[in-house]
Amino acid sequence: MYTPEIAPLADSLLWSSLAALLPLLTIFVTLGFLKWKAHWAGLAAVIVALIVAIFVYSMPVGLAGLSASQGFAFGLFPIMWIVITAIWLYELTVKSGHFEDLRLVINVISDDPRVQAILVAFCFGGLLEALAGFGAPVAITGVMLIAVGFTAMRAAVVVLVANTAPVAFGAIAIPIITAGNLTGIDYKEIGAMVGHQTPLLAAIVPLFLIFLVDGKRGLRQLWPLALVVGIVFGAAQFVSANYLSVEMTDIIASLMGLAAAVIMLQFWKPVGGQDALDKMADERSREKATAPDAGGAAAAVATSVDTKTTPLTGKRVFMALFPYLIVIVIFSGAKLIPVIDKWLASTDVKIPWPGLDGNIMTAAGELSTSTVYNFQWLSSPGTMLLVSGIIVAIVYKMTVKDAFQVFVDNVVKMRFSILTVGLVLALAYVMNLSGQTITIGTWIAGTGALFAFLSPILGWLGTAVTGSDTSANALFATLQQTAATKAGIDPVLLVAANSSGGVVGKMISPQNLTIAATAVGLLGQEASIFRRVIWWSLGMLVVMCLLVGLQSTVLSWMVPGGA
Repeated sequence: MYTPEIAPLADSLLWSSLAALLPLLTIFVTLGFLKWKAHWAGLAAVIVALIVAIFVYSMPVGLAGLSASQGFAFGLFPIMWIVITAIWLYELTVKSGHFEDLRLVINVISDDPRVQAILVAFCFGGLLEALAGFGAPVAITGVMLIAVGFTAMRAAVVVLVANTAPVAFGAIAIPIITAGNLTGIDYKEIGAMVGHQTPLLAAIVPLFLIFLVDGKRGLRQLWPLALVVGIVFGAAQFVSANYLSVEMTDIIASLMGLAAAVIMLQFWKPVGGQDALDKMADERSREKATAPDAGGAAAAVATSVDTKTTPLTGKRVFMALFPYLIVIVIFSGAKLIPVIDKWLASTDVKIPWPGLDGNIMTAAGELSTSTVYNFQWLSSPGTMLLVSGIIVAIVYKMTVKDAFQVFVDNVVKMRFSILTVGLVLALAYVMNLSGQTITIGTWIAGTGALFAFLSPILGWLGTAVTGSDTSANALFATLQQTAATKAGIDPVLLVAANSSGGVVGKMISPQNLTIAATAVGLLGQEASIFRRVIWWSLGMLVVMCLLVGLQSTVLSWMVPGGA
């Protein structure tokens, strides 16, 4: 039986925390500065985590290895299962010849790439986050932006930055519900508090997206549309989280934001769209010249020839949008109809991890429940995407052989991405079960009243490591509650801050970086993507820290029930 110590190194929380940070520093340095391939960076970080677990935390070698093995398995299923099936679904559109129609359909709404970034990455991505989560929005919207002519790198950065504000309420508010279950606080109270935090990000993220696509010129020309969509999205989040439904928050916000954009574009036309298109065409030419064999969706666009010069018919529009429509229908039914949701959950197979389960205690002295592997063979979003893909293949009249070959080719192409995500989750499990993560959290939580300003950092850290806001809440929600009580701060505020801080950590998670790189055809270039998004992540984290800090003091009226 292994029980982790909070401060195993010289009985010092500071020194123990510095040791526990070594695996994270390893992955950030190897990715951000040494420019290693993501799978090598992940492997190096796992090795460092194992060394720290064994020699600093005195974790038995066998248990440390088994922790890594369970994490690796979780990385393969359900995480990479979701990504593989998501990308397979859209590779089917390429194989069937409907890929080019997707661009034409989106262009009907607007052919301005700056507008498309808002509609696809922010609004539709938010809807996918609400229904699926776990990397699917990044993979799907990345492919969609490639379809309308974005370069691979710009598409990856845009979708990662866009995938922020919706994350806390993602997958039908699973992160918030998880925090409520662990802390005993009504999840509706936590959701209401998050609804006083993330709308601020939602209001400004569309502005960031325009800047990423077209710089200062884009901001000057499209700021009205960006502000309208962002404010409507944020206001809808606030209203839904506080007065309607925590679970439905992102669905309502995404649809309202999309409706606001479409309505505004009927009365207001942005200028400079052709200049933005010309800029993007030049970028595509340079990207093709420097990386002609990028692969993935980028290659599909680069080699596609628009032979369909006839006007879009209703049938072509429907067929182009069919994969997206079927995803929405299947996920909505699975998540929003209680009978189906309950039945799907009942099919999950709980597997006590051999040799690990029953032998790990938490730092609080309770038997760890993280050693039970949940095999969601039917309820996983990946399986739902598989069903969606099968339906799409049938409707597109593809042969079984062709659809299967696309799947196999997809898995082969993604082999290093699969390895990377498995290693990242192995890292997370070793750090969590050995006690490294809780040591870092306890150290940050020891700052007293100042902790209110720092509390979002824990959520950011947890999501950066695990790639999941749900996992970040599982790690730190109880710690946030305890620290808040000791510091005389409303626990609801800091538990919510953990989830809100986590949303801006997702874009730098090695897991999500790999998903984005795989989707757009930039395999092995995760380090380059990381260097482009890290400053956006840190900047939004500072904003969230200041907001939560002020909500604990002069803005306490923003806390539901606060004075």
